[in-house]
Amino acid sequence: MLDWRAYIDETARAVSFLSRLPVPDRCFTGHDGSLSRTAAAFPLAGLLIALPSAFVLWLSQMLSADATIAALLTIAVNVAITGALHEDGLSDTADGLGGGHDREKALTIMKDSRIGTYGALALILSIALRTTALAALCTPGANTPAIAAWLAGASLSRGLMAWHWSALPSARVEGVASRAGAPGKQIANLALVLGGALAIALGWLTLPLAPLLAAVCVSGAISYVFTARIRHRLGGQTGDTIGACQQFAEIGFLVTLAIAL
Repeated sequence: MLDWRAYIDETARAVSFLSRLPVPDRCFTGHDGSLSRTAAAFPLAGLLIALPSAFVLWLSQMLSADATIAALLTIAVNVAITGALHEDGLSDTADGLGGGHDREKALTIMKDSRIGTYGALALILSIALRTTALAALCTPGANTPAIAAWLAGASLSRGLMAWHWSALPSARVEGVASRAGAPGKQIANLALVLGGALAIALGWLTLPLAPLLAAVCVSGAISYVFTARIRHRLGGQTGDTIGACQQFAEIGFLVTLAIAL
């Protein structure tokens, strides 16, 4: 297990890996580049990465911006901060699964930097579903529920992303995820528990408990089904499927909350 000092360093490394936010060089002194322990900090890193976009959401609501505009601005800022890391994974995964009739063909398509029809549609639907769901959570006169939901989804989805990474072997030995070092079961479980705990804690004071727990469960179920599907089609995870898992988990969480509330 990690002590709190080591966890701070791992969180900084996770922020650097998952976003374009600057991190002090001292956090990487003596580090071998492995992410096998860093994955434990993914949920907290996800929360920190989402803070700037959460501020945009708060400011947009304070300025009485239309809910859809506020939600779209929030997601746009988040995409800029993460460098569309997870969206890229979703797009490549959709192209591979949609266009590849067998494992090798799917993996070959996923390595191609060009975007296809399935990938484009996946991106459109991801942005549309998250924007619509977040806009539905923007209640006039009460901006905290939407902000809490946004931050909770960011934390939970990163925990589930780490679990997906650990639950499957690497589909490509030369892939980025394989070279980075998959987290062990103990680290993945820590990330999963922390992601769920942060999601519940963030939403506890501003969101009804039943819809919140339902959203956590649906997000987890979607991630489980997606992981099972990847196991069947590809035999293992890649960096793209890890990113896609984050997107599915976040979509499931936000959409469930928007429907339940």
